[in-house]
Amino acid sequence: MQKDTLVFDLLNKELERQRNGIELIASENFTSYQVMQAMGSVPTNKYAEGYPGKRYYGGCEVVDEIESLAIDRLKKIFNASWANVQPHAGAQANVAVFLACLKPGDKILGLDLSMGGHLTHGSPANFSGKNYQALSYGVVKETGLVDYDQLEAIAKKEKPKMIICGASAYSRDWDYKRIRAVADSIGALVMADIAHPAGLIAKGLLNDPFDHCHIVTSTTHKTLRGPRGGIIMLRHDFDNPLGIKDPKGNIRPMSALLDLAVFPGMQGGPLEHVIAAKAVAFGEILTDEFKTYGEQIIKNAQAMAAAFVKRGYNLISNGTDNHLMLIDLRNKNLTGKKAQETLDKAHITLNKNAVPFDDKSPFVTSGIRVGVPAITTRGMKESHMETVVNMIDKMLMDTDNEATINAVKHDVHAFMQQFPLYPELG
Repeated sequence: MQKDTLVFDLLNKELERQRNGIELIASENFTSYQVMQAMGSVPTNKYAEGYPGKRYYGGCEVVDEIESLAIDRLKKIFNASWANVQPHAGAQANVAVFLACLKPGDKILGLDLSMGGHLTHGSPANFSGKNYQALSYGVVKETGLVDYDQLEAIAKKEKPKMIICGASAYSRDWDYKRIRAVADSIGALVMADIAHPAGLIAKGLLNDPFDHCHIVTSTTHKTLRGPRGGIIMLRHDFDNPLGIKDPKGNIRPMSALLDLAVFPGMQGGPLEHVIAAKAVAFGEILTDEFKTYGEQIIKNAQAMAAAFVKRGYNLISNGTDNHLMLIDLRNKNLTGKKAQETLDKAHITLNKNAVPFDDKSPFVTSGIRVGVPAITTRGMKESHMETVVNMIDKMLMDTDNEATINAVKHDVHAFMQQFPLYPELG
């Protein structure tokens, strides 16, 4: 068979883009080479609808072992009693939880997308806002911190069936205990979507949602540094709130409903090659080295935040507890869109992002979101954050000067040579 040189030439171009640029998108990271090897391996050829020991196809004895290993490692990471590793992405994990716990039209309460929340937590453009009655809480304007008083007031007035905690652009830790107390007072479930901080939670560097939340979902990339995918976990199983019974008339446990919601409820055959890569990543997370990595993420994020503040940038909540920061650029007379497009020219990659109480559209935005997991994986330390922020500042303070753009791009490429990426690929 003739090699598809067109596609592989493009893959090589993408490798060079990743090697030469500074990756600051908070939801991106670089997997290990062995994770990529597992992801491009032979289980991609195997259909395996169902679960280990209960498949609809023959020949699943090996992928059963692979998936079981992934589940066992994941449960060990988070001290969970049950886990499902089949969701193709974090969004699908959330879909499955909603299917298992809610009826169409039920009320849900999540962080407003414009305040740092996620699309799947109730946006009207998403399944969560189309199929359920979505309510939202926000942040305190003066502090940028989650407004727990507002959350409690809305919950007690509206009595949602589920409260969702978690965000895509929030730089502080969460008070899961308080959210659970509110939920218990109205008989609601709590779902924590820890897609962003999961790797930091895994090593005890942030508050543990499992102590207080009924169900926890996550992606497996971002701070977990695995392949793209989703997971669902329970520390303690419990009877499902819908009262759904098995053929013998017994109330099905939540774990059983979640399994059924993933398959056959929400998706078909699992991606066993991705699950193999998840298993590899979970093995890496169980090492002491991964805790060192998580600690370095927080050190880098806080050093970067300080470097931005020193240059007069307005950080929402004035800092960070985790791997990211949200920056309001209005005092710099810049939009998020202009900042993103300008930095792209110098191969510095981040994303425009709405800030709380933004006065611009989601397609323009007043802010940018900046994250450090990927550059921490590359080997950067606190001392390098000053260099990175200095290059960003040069670009943003001189956005249309071709000489500045070319000079910074040259500096970026030279700077990144000291942080090799995938030497195995030549």
